[in-house]
Amino acid sequence: MERICLVLLLLSKVLGVSAQFNGFNCDANFHSRFPAERDISVYCGVQTITLKINFCPVLFSGYTDTDLALNGRHGDAHCRGFINNNTFPTVVLFSISLSTLEACGNSLVVSTAQGPNAYGNLSLVQIGNVSGYIDTPDPPTIISYLPGLLYKFSCSYPLEYLVNNTQLASSAAAISVKESNGTFVSTLSLILYNDSSYVQQLSIPMAGLTLKTRIFAAVRATNLDRRWNVLMDYCYTTPSGNPNDDLRYDLFFGCDRDPQTTVFENGKSQMGRFSFEVFRFVKHKNQKMSTVFLHCVTKLCRSDDCPMLMPICGRRKKRDISEIPPSYSTSGNAMVTAGPIITRSAQLSSTDLRMNSVTGALISGVIILAVMSMCFFVFSLTLLKGKRTPPDALPGARNPAFN
Repeated sequence: MERICLVLLLLSKVLGVSAQFNGFNCDANFHSRFPAERDISVYCGVQTITLKINFCPVLFSGYTDTDLALNGRHGDAHCRGFINNNTFPTVVLFSISLSTLEACGNSLVVSTAQGPNAYGNLSLVQIGNVSGYIDTPDPPTIISYLPGLLYKFSCSYPLEYLVNNTQLASSAAAISVKESNGTFVSTLSLILYNDSSYVQQLSIPMAGLTLKTRIFAAVRATNLDRRWNVLMDYCYTTPSGNPNDDLRYDLFFGCDRDPQTTVFENGKSQMGRFSFEVFRFVKHKNQKMSTVFLHCVTKLCRSDDCPMLMPICGRRKKRDISEIPPSYSTSGNAMVTAGPIITRSAQLSSTDLRMNSVTGALISGVIILAVMSMCFFVFSLTLLKGKRTPPDALPGARNPAFN
């Protein structure tokens, strides 16, 4: 009799759990438990942060999907998630827009630290951290037999990227960095233009660009929250598409700037603009055309913080960065490659040299013949003048005024 009662008791529990999970993709053998850390997944994206919560342990704990809300905002429908029953297990999805992340009480903290950038140059680096939590409401009673659920999340965004342009012949190189471990995901592009209007993109002819042609470049940020600005930290060129090439020529870094490089806009909007004159690498002296690849290490900074990250050049005292509190080091630089800028070389072929030799000989012969003809003409005039008889003196008195 005791065995029969035990079987009936176990059967009633199984039926109760099955009824509790009824209609949702849950397995009573795996999900008859309270929530754990593994029940939340965080995806840090360009425009949104997506949170996935395993709904089955929530059901087992005695709550529904409407009981879950961001940062205790249970009365705001915009701060709740929605059920996705097309997966196993069933999940509750939350989507947080980076443009309106404070609407449901999420926080954004940007910290600044001194440290090396992507290529070891000392500069100021910012880290953006978005954090918040999802919880269940507390009952209006003194005690409760239901567990309080709390899910914490955060996304860390290192705000520095390496933008390499190695397809400059096609005038643009748009990139999208893959999501990885909370690394900030952005879409950046390095585009070349013909003039300072930044309207018509640069088209490189088959023969290459003439040396000292001025090129206008722009680093743009797209699909990015408007609170972030683009700050070009370090731009340089290499003769190959490898940004780690040992041979490089710097265009600008901080207050150091190539004399032929001009920076028009930096850190003031979601576009940085500069120009430089086309040159050639000396190592390409045996080639008809020289290739130049452009690379930029770019930061993203809040509009209020960008002036602090800008170098102070001139006679003014540089900003004391030792006062800035320590923070995280930068990681996960986003790299894009494109290229090359093709420039013409002054190298002459052997055929050109032979043709120039013949042309020079002809010109020299013509000059010698002209000089000999002129000398003969002058000599003839001298002989004719010597054979003339001087005219007799005219009679009469001279005018004393001519004396």
